[in-house]
Amino acid sequence: MAVPSVMVLPLLIVVFAGIYYVYNEVMRFMSKSVVRNKVVVITDAVSGMGSECARLFHAGGARLVLCGPSWDKLESLYDSLCSGSDPSQTFTPKLVLLDFSDMENISDVVSEICECYGCVDVLICNSSMKVKAPVQNLTLEMDKTIMDVNYFGPITLAKGVLPLMITRRTGQFVLVNSIQGKLALPFRTCYAASKHAVQAFFDCLRAEVEEFGISVSTISHTFINAGAENATPTEATPATATPTKATPTNPIWAYIRSKLNTHGVRPQILAQEIVRSVNRQSREVFLAHPVPTVALYIRALMPGCFFSVVSAGVRDGAMAEQLK
Repeated sequence: MAVPSVMVLPLLIVVFAGIYYVYNEVMRFMSKSVVRNKVVVITDAVSGMGSECARLFHAGGARLVLCGPSWDKLESLYDSLCSGSDPSQTFTPKLVLLDFSDMENISDVVSEICECYGCVDVLICNSSMKVKAPVQNLTLEMDKTIMDVNYFGPITLAKGVLPLMITRRTGQFVLVNSIQGKLALPFRTCYAASKHAVQAFFDCLRAEVEEFGISVSTISHTFINAGAENATPTEATPATATPTKATPTNPIWAYIRSKLNTHGVRPQILAQEIVRSVNRQSREVFLAHPVPTVALYIRALMPGCFFSVVSAGVRDGAMAEQLK
């Protein structure tokens, strides 16, 4: 019996939704099996994205080394991970105090990280320091601090664990980078420069270490919207404000909504993408809504047009007004 034409589209949606759901479940199961027993180092694990990433890897049975600049926050994260977890399925995380703005002691910290388990399977470089200001208002000391946190710190740590990976002929580096590693915007001179630099380092590293069975993944994302789901009433968001719509449960609509979202990426989504990148050993992931994606293509294909648009935005005072 022929299917009425009016039913074709709904049936296709149901079929593709089912395939998408099964695919996600299979990948979720595989991601747990892939990271189980692996030594995973996460820098700035106390950040919103870092803590979400730690929860996913901890639930997957990874042996975590959590790094961060605050010991109190590390202990708080440790308690939240261990409370209620099954000791037969998970490992107790190890904590390491790591502050990339203090480069004098970085070599000792790298040694401490390597001594936790004697090896490193996955290094997730998540640390980042942001600044937005006109170039004439930024001191050279600020430029150096940004470069230490965003560039020199991650590459020093990567170089420190690299010999262990080469010896074992296995390992993976995951750089959680900003879209500004590829697309420079006004009033972010030192920040964009540091992100360009660290992107270039790991791109070069990828080619150099491939022969040793080591992979390098870079994830470029827009700004992290940590307050999308955990907003508290403030002057900017009063308690009487209209609540946001719930996330769609249908996987197809959830996917479409994520692509149309123009309010940054949520830490949970970014953490899930990191787990997928470790599972698939993806070389490069671009996590952004269509606007910056189009801007990247315009920058590559029509640079003159891109520069004119950006300059016009600065001249009309829209960006300058945001800095007040």
